[in-house]
Amino acid sequence: MNFNKIIVCLLILSFVFSCKKEVTVSDANTTPTSTDVNNWIYQSMNTYYLWSTNMPALAKTNLTIDPMNYFTSILYDYGNTDRFSWIDSSSTNLINQLNGVNKILGVKLNSFLIDNTKPSGDIALVIAYVIKGSPAEKAGLKRGDIILTVDDQTINAKNYSTILQNTTLKLGLGTFANNAFSSTGKNLTLTKVEIQINPILIDTVINWSGKKVGYFSYIQFLTIYDDSLKAVFGRFKSKGINELVIDLRYNGGGYVSSSDLLTDLIVKDLGARVNNVMNKKIYNDTYTQALTKQSGNSAFVTNFQNEPNNISNLSRVFMLTSNNTASASELIINNLKPFMEVILVGEHTYGKNVGSFTITDDKKRWNYGLQPITFKTVNSLGQSDYGTVNGFLPNYQVVDNVLPYRSLGDPYETFFNTALNIIGPVAFQTNSTIQSQKIVRKLAQAAAFSDNRNLDRHDMFDGPPHVPIK
Repeated sequence: MNFNKIIVCLLILSFVFSCKKEVTVSDANTTPTSTDVNNWIYQSMNTYYLWSTNMPALAKTNLTIDPMNYFTSILYDYGNTDRFSWIDSSSTNLINQLNGVNKILGVKLNSFLIDNTKPSGDIALVIAYVIKGSPAEKAGLKRGDIILTVDDQTINAKNYSTILQNTTLKLGLGTFANNAFSSTGKNLTLTKVEIQINPILIDTVINWSGKKVGYFSYIQFLTIYDDSLKAVFGRFKSKGINELVIDLRYNGGGYVSSSDLLTDLIVKDLGARVNNVMNKKIYNDTYTQALTKQSGNSAFVTNFQNEPNNISNLSRVFMLTSNNTASASELIINNLKPFMEVILVGEHTYGKNVGSFTITDDKKRWNYGLQPITFKTVNSLGQSDYGTVNGFLPNYQVVDNVLPYRSLGDPYETFFNTALNIIGPVAFQTNSTIQSQKIVRKLAQAAAFSDNRNLDRHDMFDGPPHVPIK
């Protein structure tokens, strides 16, 4: 009988224990086959997968097929109940992606119909944001800039989702005036590079209707930027903000620990909540029994922690949301709801109340990385009712379809301005150009997307204590 050690790669600092599971594998001196890899995949999933009891029996699976396809074949109700588990043929690439390291131009884009009457016609790509330090930023691109062609091809419903996948791209730029898109005749040729993403796009404080309003745009929960996150709230606190707007409309998730940190920084009366329950995790029966035996109920509970930069005096928080708002972003909303008013401005969220951790083979017989769903989260009241395709519904519905785009943090940017006018309406002057410039156009698709689709994954991941399973 052979034993294969599975290492769950810790994506946040946590206790590390060895974990053994019985698996049928080839001898170390032979070349592993698909059957070897698939046996390892099955046993790993049987131990950790949230819906392990809904997997097919091992004997009913085809162990000879490609491991990428095998992984998908054993998922529970794939595409519906499980919309989230994934596998990568390179665990290195997988871990890099989760940590915000990707080969990119550095743009997030919304797709607009050039002719509102032709849903399958040509498309204009409008930049939603540009990542700091990226090739796009260095070339001078910014939010609101328009791309009409890529590699001299017009963009349409058939190619827009893949047209930006090449490493080097020639971008034909456009403009929007008099309610129409047109070419500027200018082209930019850019090459993607691998960079570490800085998820903090902007933080600012503005005076509005007698209030000091903090605004913060955040695109991914990355632990290496936790100190920067704390510094943002240190600035908010020092400037005495009394209203807070968090822009998560482009945030597809990330580390649970960073989501919990942001909860600590926002929640009202943190001092009274320290060491009380923020949220809980639910695992499958096998893993639950092992964790309970090893650590007791504390293995499932996350408590509030003291954070000196917590604002503390806020009675409410505004969250700007979209269909891209997912996972760790939704976790914050659920964490805060029992303790303060959470006002959602924008569109419904993605709907992901489950998370994962990475599984690799420490013997390096293969390089596959598994990212299966391994837990569900509930808040301090045991609530977790947003795990549907509609996610959380907004209190105030706004769509990112008003042109021209204004800079993030601009008080007259569509989403932010909606939140500000809830805080306190400010009248426009009758001759205001700000008001007259707002033109609504049709989006080709609801969700914004990136030049590297790996950035559009919806993730919430953790590194739970790892215990032996016998």
